[in-house]
Amino acid sequence: MGVLGRGCPGTAGALLPLLLPLLLTAAVPPGRSRAPGPPEDVDECAQGLDDCHTNALCQNTLTSYKCSCKPGYRGDGRQCEDIDECENEFNGGCVHDCLNIPGNYRCTCFDGFMLAHDGHNCLDVDECLENNGGCQHTCVNVMGSYECRCKEGFFLSDNQHTCIHRSEEGLSCMNQNHGCGHICKEAPKGSVACECRPGFELAKNQRDCILTCNHGNGGCQHSCEDTTEGPECSCHPGYKMHTDGKSCLEQEDAALEVTESNATSVVDSDKRVKRRLLMETCAVNNGGCDRTCKDTSTGVHCSCPVGFTLQLDGKTCKDIDECQTRNGGCDHFCKNTVGSFDCSCRKGFKLLTDEKSCQDVDECSLDRTCDHSCINHPGTFACACNRGYTLYGFTHCGDTNECSVNNGGCQQVCVNTVGSYECRCHSAYKLHWNKKDCVASCDLSCIVKRTEKRLRKAIRALRKAAHREQFHLQLSGMDLEVAKKSPRTSEHRVESCGVGQGHAGHQCVSCRAGTYYDGAQERCILCPNGTFQNEEGQITCEPCPRPENPGVLKTPEAWNISECGGLCQPGEYSADGFAPCQLCALGTFQPEAGRTSCFPCGGGLPTKHLGATSFQDCETRVQCSPGHFYNTTTHRCIRCPAGTYQPEFGKNNCVSCPGNTTTDFDGSTNITQCKDRRCGGELGDFTGYIESPNYPGNYPANTECTWTINPPPKRRILIVVPEIFLPIEDDCGDYLVMRKTSSSNSVTTYETCQTYERPIAFTSRSKKLWIQFKSNEGNSARGFQVPYVTYDEDYQELIEDIVRDGRLYASENHQEILKDKKLIKALFDVLAHPQNYFKYTAQESREMFPRSFIRLLRSKVSRFLRPYK
Repeated sequence: MGVLGRGCPGTAGALLPLLLPLLLTAAVPPGRSRAPGPPEDVDECAQGLDDCHTNALCQNTLTSYKCSCKPGYRGDGRQCEDIDECENEFNGGCVHDCLNIPGNYRCTCFDGFMLAHDGHNCLDVDECLENNGGCQHTCVNVMGSYECRCKEGFFLSDNQHTCIHRSEEGLSCMNQNHGCGHICKEAPKGSVACECRPGFELAKNQRDCILTCNHGNGGCQHSCEDTTEGPECSCHPGYKMHTDGKSCLEQEDAALEVTESNATSVVDSDKRVKRRLLMETCAVNNGGCDRTCKDTSTGVHCSCPVGFTLQLDGKTCKDIDECQTRNGGCDHFCKNTVGSFDCSCRKGFKLLTDEKSCQDVDECSLDRTCDHSCINHPGTFACACNRGYTLYGFTHCGDTNECSVNNGGCQQVCVNTVGSYECRCHSAYKLHWNKKDCVASCDLSCIVKRTEKRLRKAIRALRKAAHREQFHLQLSGMDLEVAKKSPRTSEHRVESCGVGQGHAGHQCVSCRAGTYYDGAQERCILCPNGTFQNEEGQITCEPCPRPENPGVLKTPEAWNISECGGLCQPGEYSADGFAPCQLCALGTFQPEAGRTSCFPCGGGLPTKHLGATSFQDCETRVQCSPGHFYNTTTHRCIRCPAGTYQPEFGKNNCVSCPGNTTTDFDGSTNITQCKDRRCGGELGDFTGYIESPNYPGNYPANTECTWTINPPPKRRILIVVPEIFLPIEDDCGDYLVMRKTSSSNSVTTYETCQTYERPIAFTSRSKKLWIQFKSNEGNSARGFQVPYVTYDEDYQELIEDIVRDGRLYASENHQEILKDKKLIKALFDVLAHPQNYFKYTAQESREMFPRSFIRLLRSKVSRFLRPYK
C-alpha cells in the first residue's frame, strides 16, 4: 500500500474503502463468529488501558494505540524525561537567565530589567519614571540601573539618594577635592579613604570606582563579562549589537524564510512542515505566545494572566486598565500599572491588607498627637485644650493669660495662674460674689451690727430646735453642730461622718457644690429653689440675692450664685449685679453679665449708644486693624508687641501668647503666629525624635537648635525622614544638617534646605551624630519630625542593603509605611530590642504591612542569613 500510495495516490484513495472490510474480517481469529459489520474498536486511551508515561500523549489507532512524549519531553512514549531547554548553547533563547520547569522553561531577567513580550528578551526598566527613583536631586536612568546625581555644590551621600552640601574648606570628606569617585571615609590624621558602592571595584589609584557586571549587569542589555578595562557587552544569538555597545537589536530571520519557500523536493517540503510543526509548540519560543502557552491537539493555545486580555492575533496580551471599571474596586484612588493596578488612600487613611479598602487612621491612638484632648474625625483629627489653656501649633496647649485682655474682667487686680486666674481687691475691699468686682468691706461698727443680728437669729433657731437631737448653728461665719452624745457604736454599725459629709458605701465624702448636708436624713440634699451653694462640704444653701422676678430662678442644684437668675446682662450693671439693672452710661461699656460697674472707654471717648457691650462701641478717632490696639492716651493705633497678637478690628488690647510661646515679630494677627522656641538637647540611647520647634505648626524665625545622639557601644544609628518642609525661597537660609561633630569639616550624614514630601531612610556615616537646625528671619514652614533608632552593628550590612534599595521608595504603599508613625514605631521597636519581635503576632504583621513590603524584607533577610545556613 505504501508503494501504491506513493506511485498512484488516486488509486490508493479508491481502493482503501474496499479493502478495509476485508482486512478487518481477516483479522478475526478462527472459531469466532464474524460480525455482520466492522467490529467496535476499543479506545485504550479513553479507558485508561494504555501504558503511556504520565508525560506522554496517548493516540488511539484502529487496532491499538500509540504513545508519544509531550512537547518538552523525550523518549519512546512509555518512558519520557524532561528536556532541559536551558542546557542548549542558546540558553533556551533567554538573553539573561533560563529557568527550566517540567515540560517547559521560563526566562527571567536581572534586577533593573523586565521581560519583553516575546518572553525571551530583557528590556531596561526606567526607575526614574516613578518618584524620581527616590533621588533628592536628579535621577539618571542607565541600562540595568539608575544613578542619583546632585546639583552644583552638593555631593551624593552614602545612601545614594540624598545630597550633602560640599564644603570649600579643609581636607576632609566635605571638601570638594577629596577625589573619591563614590564614598569618602575619614581616615586617621585627617586623611581620607575612598570606598565604592556595591557592584563597583576600587581602581588602582584608590579613588576612582570601576563598574562591574554585578551592578546593573554592567550596563549591558544581554551578556556582560568583566575585563581589565571594565564590563564588555555581547548579544544573544539572533540579536546584533547596537552602536552604543550596550543595547541589542533583534535580527530579521529573512534568510530562513527564503530558503523554506524555495524548497523543491518532497523531502525538503516534509522537513519544512516538520520544522514549522516543531516551532508551533510551547517548548520553542513559548509557542509565540506573549505569556501562557498550552499544547493542544490542534496546536498551541495562548492565554494571558489576570490583568491582560488576549488580542485578535491569538498571541499578544494587552494590559487591562482595571481602574476604568468600578475604580478597580479601590475605595479611594486607583492607579493602573502593567498587568495590575494599585490602590491608594486619601491623607488620613491607610490601605488595608486586601490592598483595596481604606481605613481611617485613628491619630488619637498614637503617642504625642495632642497635649490634652484628641478628637478623631474621618481622615483627620482635632486637638482640644482643657479650660484655661489655649491651642497653638495645631496640637499643643499653653496656659491662657486671661489677665492680658481687659485685665481679665477684674475690677481691680488680676493674677494669672496656671490654667486659670484670680481677681483680687485692694485693702478695705473684698471680692464680690461674681469673683470679679470689689465691694467695700465692713468696718468695726458694721461688724458689730451684723454679729448682733446673727446672734439674735441663732437664739431664735436654738429655741425652735431645742427639742431636736441634733441641730446646726451659724455664728460669725462658722458652722456649729449641736447634738446629743451618740452611744458607742458597735463593730457592725457604720460610724457617723463629719459635718458636711455623707455616706458613699462605707466611706464618707463631702457634699458637692449645689448640695448641702441634712443632719436629720444623714445625707446630701440638693439646694432647693431660690438657693445656691458654691462650696463643697456645706450644711446649708445660701439664698439667691433678691431677684426682681422669682420666676427666673434656677431649678434645684444651683452650683453657684450666677445660676440664680435675674443677673444684669452685658451692657448693664447694678449695685449687686442683679435686677433691677441700669444701662451703662455713655462713654462706658460692660461685656459681661452680673457686674456692678461698667468700664470707661478712656481718653474721653464717648460710646455710640447707651448700654455698650464692648470697646468697639466706643467712638475712636481711627479704626485699628488686626495686629494693632487703640491707645486711648495718644489716640493712635499701636502695633501689638512681640509675644502678643490681635485678630480683630477696633480693639484696645492685645492677647498674650499662651504658655511659653512668643511671636517672631510685633504686629501679629493670629494665634498661629505664637510659636514655641524650645528645642534641642541630648537624645535617648535607643529611639526618639528630632523635631523642629513648634511642630507641627510653623517653626519660629531666627532660631537655632542642636541635638546630639550618642549610641551605646556597638550600636549604629538609623534615621527616617518621612517628610520635611523647608522653604527654598530663602536661598537655603533654613537648613537641617547631621554631622559627626559641630565642625563644618566633619563627616556629614544628611543635609537639606528644601521641602521633600518623599520619605528617605539612611544610616549614619558616623557612630555619633551632632544635629543642627537653623532658620533665618525669612519664610517659615512646618519643619520636620524625624524618628531615629539605634541598632546592633551586626545588622549593619542588612540595614544598609534595605535603605539603599530604590524599591523601598518606589511604591506608594512603601512610602506610606515610612510615614506611618505606628508602623515606624513597631519597626524601630524590634530594631532597637529584637526580643520585642515576639510581641507581634504573624497576623499583626500581615495586617500592618503590605505583602510587597514583606517580600522585599524577606529577600533581604534571606540574603543576609544565607552565609550562616
